[in-house]
Formats: sequence, C-alpha cells, structure tokens
Amino acid sequence: MWAELLPIGRSSDSGGYRRYAWTAADADCRAWFKDQALARGLSYELDRNGNQWAWLGDPLGTDAVVTGSHLDSVPDGGAFDGPLGVVSSFAALDELRSRGAEFTRPLAISNFGDEEGARFGLACVGSRLTAGQLTVDRAHQLKDGAGVSLPDAMEQAGYDPAAIGADPQRLARIGAFVELHVEQGRALDLSGAPVGIASAIWPHGRWRYDFHGEANHAGTTRLVDRRDPMLTYAETVIAARRQAELAGAVATFGKVSVEPNGVNAIPSLVRGWLDSRAADQSTLDTVIAGIEQAARERGERDGVDVRVTRESFTPVVEFEHALRDELAKILGGDGSTVPVLGTGAGHDAGILSASVPTAMLFVRNPTGVSHSPAETAGEDDCLAGVTALADVLEGLACR
Repeated sequence: MWAELLPIGRSSDSGGYRRYAWTAADADCRAWFKDQALARGLSYELDRNGNQWAWLGDPLGTDAVVTGSHLDSVPDGGAFDGPLGVVSSFAALDELRSRGAEFTRPLAISNFGDEEGARFGLACVGSRLTAGQLTVDRAHQLKDGAGVSLPDAMEQAGYDPAAIGADPQRLARIGAFVELHVEQGRALDLSGAPVGIASAIWPHGRWRYDFHGEANHAGTTRLVDRRDPMLTYAETVIAARRQAELAGAVATFGKVSVEPNGVNAIPSLVRGWLDSRAADQSTLDTVIAGIEQAARERGERDGVDVRVTRESFTPVVEFEHALRDELAKILGGDGSTVPVLGTGAGHDAGILSASVPTAMLFVRNPTGVSHSPAETAGEDDCLAGVTALADVLEGLACR
C-alpha cells in the first residue's frame, strides 16, 4: 500500500508532496482509497462533503468504531502526515482479520478531505463541514490563490457542491473515532517509546495581516518619504517570535504575498499569514494581542495601515478521558507504559471531538520534523503503530 501511494503528488524538484484538495493528485489519492476498500470487500461511500468511508458491517448501524485520517498535504509536505493513519487503518483491519477477530460493532475507515487547508486557507474543511463547524455560506466563499472558489473546484473535480453541509445523522451513528498520526515533534523519541496516546490539542488559529502602504519607485523615493509596508511586516514577524518566546508558545509567519511584487518597486500591499498555538487559551490570547499591538505601533511609524482578520480558530481539545483511558488499558498501561502527550498540531479528531468521542495514537518521529520532505518514521515504529491500532480496534469493536 505504501509503495502504491508514495508517487502520487510528489514533486520531482523538492521531493515533497503537493496533494491539494480537488486536484488531480487528490483524485488519485481518492481512487487509491476506493481501490483499497473494494479490494477488502468493504462498502465504499463518498459522503455529502467529499469525505470517503469504507465500511465493514452496516453503514447505517449505530455505535460504529471509525478510524482513519487524511491524504492531502501541505505545500511540499512529507509522506507520513495523514497517509500513515489511512494506510495503518487498512493494515490494522488486515491484521484483525488474520487474527480471526469477530466484530460486534460496525467498523469504518475514513479519509477526510482537505485537512491541511493548503489550497483554500482553512484547515479540516471536510470534518468541519460534517460537524457543522463550517457553514455552507462560508465554505462557498473560500477561494484559492488563483481565485478559484471551493464550489468551482469541487465541480471541476466532478462533485456537486450543492450537497455540502452538516451531517449530524452520520455523526450520531459513530460511537468512537480513533486517529493514528505520525508525531509532529520529538516527545516519543525522547521517551524511547514507539507509540503514544494523545491527551489534548493546543488551541490554535490562523490570522491574516494586511499591511497597506504606498507603491513607489525604489530608486527615486527618499527613505523619509516612503510608506513601505514591508518594514511593518518585517517588524511584525520579529514581534511574533519575541511574543512566542516570552509566553512559551509558538507563532509563525509562513506565508506572504506582495503587491506589485517588483524588485524595483516599493510594495503597496504586503499580506502575511500568522499561525499561532499555545498550551492554553489565555497564553494564546496574550501572544496574539502582543503581535497585533506591535504591528499597529510600527504601522503608525511607517504610515502603513494594518488590518487583521482571523481566518480560522480551534479551541483547546481535551480528548475524552474515558476513551483515552480505555486505549491506555488496551495497550497495557495507564500512561506509565504508554506515554500520554499533548500536541500543538490540529487534526480531524480534534474537530470531531465536539460531536463524538475521539482519541489519537501517535507514532514516533525520530527527527521531529513534519510538514517537510524530511518527515520520516521508522518501519518498525510504523508496524508498532499498526499493531497498537489493531489492538485498540479489537478492544473497541470486537467486545
């Protein structure tokens, strides 16, 4: 399975993946998922929001156990973020069948669409729509960098955007959702454990900063006469790092656009996107307020208008303790044997946690690198993750 999936959407230049929502690479990933489902005799389903489902047992049954993740990527992302969870889900089912496991609850494997938000700027679109956390009107307003709207992209991919929306009936049939994911950090590597259990997801969000200045000639405009938004942007980037360090949080300007984007032109507009995360809401609020204050103060000095728009936000997610404890029990410990750790990364499991009991397993990442072609995990650790997931699914769905 891994070998079949690896070439899809891979850039020959960077070695990273460009599997964006509703593109050809996304379609190939979806075709791969469907093939895996049908090859195992599972019932395949594409829901109203473009999420894929592979069912063992009655898709209309209740108290189902669901596992899975996503197949899309960030720009030039790694091979493991998302796909490891989907591949491991199919492999775990194969393992359970080899054990002769008898299922007492319906089981499903899922691929949630547009988790990374690389194309339309909003993460977890598929799960947010399903959970009713993204309205249809807001979804229809989403556009990519080329100005293509989400509905148009879905239509071009052969899907009806008029169908999207909250799906409470589907969520009501799910008794538990367990997502396996490569760890995006080094906590497991430092602990020496191949697999861990998630405790919580930090609150996090994305903010767009628009710095409006005045376009002018780079060679003839005196420094004192300039309204250069690039200066304000640069100071804001430094302020983000400073505020994050002071608070023990993280803050990153990872995307920027410039107009008119000429080498010999002072910009008229610099637009930067901030991603910030912290262990608790109060800390995150302090960081965001400090960054915005620094941007506005510098903007006044530079004659630049600063506008801040919050594009997305996810509050802290505390995974259901009962399900988390059950996973620990199944895996042979109470946290002393299997590490329990928090994460600053968002996941579909975090979105769904408001609607259904959710839990996560992490697989060791020896470098801690993620959202990069250098992202990796050892084969032995990946196999340990499959075994752990199989054990969990057996404990939950074969009681």
